[in-house]
Amino acid sequence: MGSRNRERRKAKQKARANRVRAQAPESGAGAFYQEERGQREMFRRIADQLVAAALNAQLARDEAALAEYVELLVAAPGGPAGRRVVNRSLAGWFDRTVEAAWQRGWQPADVHRIVNRQAGQRQARLAVDAIAGQMRQYAAATVDERWKNQLYDLNAVLWWEDDGTWLDAWGDREGRDRAEALADTLGLLTLLHTLPAIESLCPPPGTTRRDPPGRPAGRGHGQADPGHRAGAGRSADPRILDKVRALLAKAESTGFADEAEALTAKAQQLMARHSIDEALLAAREGTRDEPAGRRVGVDSPYEAAKASLLDVVAGANRCRSVWTKNLGFATVIGFQPDLDAVELLYTSLLVQATAAMMQAGSRHGRSRTRSFRQSFLASFAVRIGQRLTAATEQASEQAAVEAGESRLLPVLAARGDAVKEAAETMFPQVVARAVNATDGEGWASGRAAADLASLHTYGEVTTARSR
Repeated sequence: MGSRNRERRKAKQKARANRVRAQAPESGAGAFYQEERGQREMFRRIADQLVAAALNAQLARDEAALAEYVELLVAAPGGPAGRRVVNRSLAGWFDRTVEAAWQRGWQPADVHRIVNRQAGQRQARLAVDAIAGQMRQYAAATVDERWKNQLYDLNAVLWWEDDGTWLDAWGDREGRDRAEALADTLGLLTLLHTLPAIESLCPPPGTTRRDPPGRPAGRGHGQADPGHRAGAGRSADPRILDKVRALLAKAESTGFADEAEALTAKAQQLMARHSIDEALLAAREGTRDEPAGRRVGVDSPYEAAKASLLDVVAGANRCRSVWTKNLGFATVIGFQPDLDAVELLYTSLLVQATAAMMQAGSRHGRSRTRSFRQSFLASFAVRIGQRLTAATEQASEQAAVEAGESRLLPVLAARGDAVKEAAETMFPQVVARAVNATDGEGWASGRAAADLASLHTYGEVTTARSR
């Protein structure tokens, strides 16, 4: 056979193969796979519609309709394949709903807190999974460091292999059957869907990340340094925070008042020294640090008294606090090292105040009286605020002498003005409210406990930090 004939035969074979491939979707195996894909897409659309109908029934509090839709989702056609279609549909709903929450100002820690507060721990764990799944779509370079820290704290990681089996695996872990797992999922989707818009404290994922100057980037989603609280400015040194946390943990666990006092004083000294050093360093380098915001949980009971305690601690550390009662948190506005100090000090003082309240209540035989406890905590907060404010003023005066008044005071004044402006911009209509204290014995006991709290060296500590 000549070379030309061979070439013509190859050309004909190639043309015939192309015609077969072109005709395959219309017959034989091609038609089968096309039909199968069409069925899967149809099942997916049906699943999406059933989920939407179930959510609407839940929002309308139509229990009968909701139960009917859950039954239909449980009895998905196609056996295991149908269950996988429903699971993937729900995963897609979570992706869209969680992303919408980010756009409304919510962060991972906020979502976990509100779900735990309103729906309980089981659905809070489900929310962590939903967050981990949604975060897959973002490049690490578009996720703010504060976001990564929260993912790390929540352990928001992908532990399942496929979205098609995720809900079944989650149900097995939680001891929930198919109908219960679907009810949990629909309940969480409804809660997330109805979250209100709140103040945005940092860029949502998917936008340009802004890291603090001179700080290393995090280690990826869920892998950031847990001590690195990054934001719009210099953050506290993770090594300092680790030491402070260790000291406060020992102070809260010891049964010896003198030891707790010494440990707390040392922790305060570390934070105070670091805060002033950072302010002076930023001024010397000409760094344009900006105030940032941090949300701190304020849990029941006695939320008003606890919010008051946080407010006075924030004020003494040149920050401002705004309590959002219905959502269970307060937003603290300030510079990063001061925010770290507020959060750590507030947490430690709350532990001390609670222990002192229980002890005082037991002595008076009124430990279970709500009015006693409310009055105790309110008085504790007022007295702590007075002591902290006086100590801060004394420390600032001493620091001005040692560092030079012309050098330090303008720095602190500029920071104070910046925090005030940021707070008023973020919360233009804040209403101040007093905490009711109706129990005189509780008020007196709270004041006495505040006098005994581990703060008597606060002035000495902040002075030492200015050196």
